[in-house]
Amino acid sequence: MRKLPPLFYGMAFCGTGVAMKNSIIWLASYPKSGNTWTRIFLANYLVNSDQPVPINQVHRFGMGDSITKTYAMVARGPFDLQNHDVVLKLREGVLRGIVSNNADVNFVKTHNIRSSAFGVDLIPPRFTRSAVYIVRNPLDVIVSYSRHFGKTHSETVQAMSRKDNVTVSDQSTVFQYLGSWSQHVNSWTKNTLFPTLVLRYEDLQTKPEDSFSSLLKHIGVPVDAKRLDKAIRFSSFDVLSKQESEGGFAEASPKNEKFFSKGKSGQWVTDLEKELVEQTRKHHESVMKKYGYLDG
Repeated sequence: MRKLPPLFYGMAFCGTGVAMKNSIIWLASYPKSGNTWTRIFLANYLVNSDQPVPINQVHRFGMGDSITKTYAMVARGPFDLQNHDVVLKLREGVLRGIVSNNADVNFVKTHNIRSSAFGVDLIPPRFTRSAVYIVRNPLDVIVSYSRHFGKTHSETVQAMSRKDNVTVSDQSTVFQYLGSWSQHVNSWTKNTLFPTLVLRYEDLQTKPEDSFSSLLKHIGVPVDAKRLDKAIRFSSFDVLSKQESEGGFAEASPKNEKFFSKGKSGQWVTDLEKELVEQTRKHHESVMKKYGYLDG
């Protein structure tokens, strides 16, 4: 049985001659698909406290791979945030900094596609132990993505169908290379070079015990029924929404009043225009069919 993963506290930079483990377990998803929820569950399970882990401490259990300040650490000062070449040249140093702590496991959140951008491998197998990929009905992703990024539903449908879809680089996060929704899902679920567990957001909601148990087994953590139940309760939407209302959430978007605003599946039925539903089904038919999203 593998050891319980250590908590991740920060980056350590070292020379290229230092041996490093392939310790990254990627927690990957298209934006607004349940990545944050999954990390909060893991934090609560690993800490096993009598109180929910504060949502603004979750970064200690799975930092992002696109945090601007970590790129500035590698650059040793200011850099051109809007220059793709500059940002991508720094990525190697950021990932090396993560694995250089010599931990057996480092959980790393990513929204990047498992591909290359301008010739740079975004998810290098040499740093990778395994991955967890969370997939969500793209019709619900559209509703949540639009709210988070301050876009119209129509703009979001178009963005999620483009091969060149990239998030904006700013003082918080650098570019994240998404591609289309279908491309993103296929990149993480087909022909992977490392063990990858695929979880449906909808199953995390309707079958949390089974889904989160499979997550723990995948990362090599023993499953304890009472501890599992508590972690699920402590990462419930009601608990997270209350925490955000009382103390805010560092990962919230300035374009959206709340990060944990609804969280339910099926919002698209009442919120998304019929023609946009049809466009989305046409653009992503094969992948939606594979994951059971053409039934509704």
